[in-house]
Amino acid sequence: MRGLYVITPAHETDPKQLENTVRAAIAGGAAWVQFRHKGADTDLALELGQATLAACEATQTPLLVNDHIALALQLNCQGVHLGQNDGAIEDARLRLGPEAIIGRTCHDSAAFMQDAVKAGASYCAFGRLFSSSTKPDAPGLSLARLAQLVTSCPLPVVAIGGINANNAESVLATGAAALAVSGAVFDAPDIAEAAYGLAKYFKETP
Repeated sequence: MRGLYVITPAHETDPKQLENTVRAAIAGGAAWVQFRHKGADTDLALELGQATLAACEATQTPLLVNDHIALALQLNCQGVHLGQNDGAIEDARLRLGPEAIIGRTCHDSAAFMQDAVKAGASYCAFGRLFSSSTKPDAPGLSLARLAQLVTSCPLPVVAIGGINANNAESVLATGAAALAVSGAVFDAPDIAEAAYGLAKYFKETP
């Protein structure tokens, strides 16, 4: 996997609004979408997930669900992203199938990365790299350390945490395959333009 990886706002409650914002991000160049919802209302989560899926299907953009394997199954989307406490990769693979994309949060840990690789993950996500409103308490990770992890990781590496147009080039210089962002795109006045401002770097690098 390679490209701009956008993560939807976790507290959005309007399905149509979410669909429109995801469409705008994809129009700007987002190559991957992760649906993230932190509310307890499972019916609303399904509605929001379906709205996100509609935006992705229109352009054949892969959709992953954050945390919830069961919801990924309901949506019949391309995969799931799991934090360290969000279930086993082996279980997700069994339930979602051999072609599913399964990502794992590895923070700044080579041990977590090795576990993810052995369990059959599709990619490893490392961060946070910079100050992040989405994950303010996540462990910090330097660019130098990220570069080391990229070198040792046999899977594609997704970089996350406070990434924006001002620091994207420095992150990509580590060899990361994808940039995961949320606020840098979805909090922008022009979502499509903000996505383009990050996606363009993938057209400029091999």
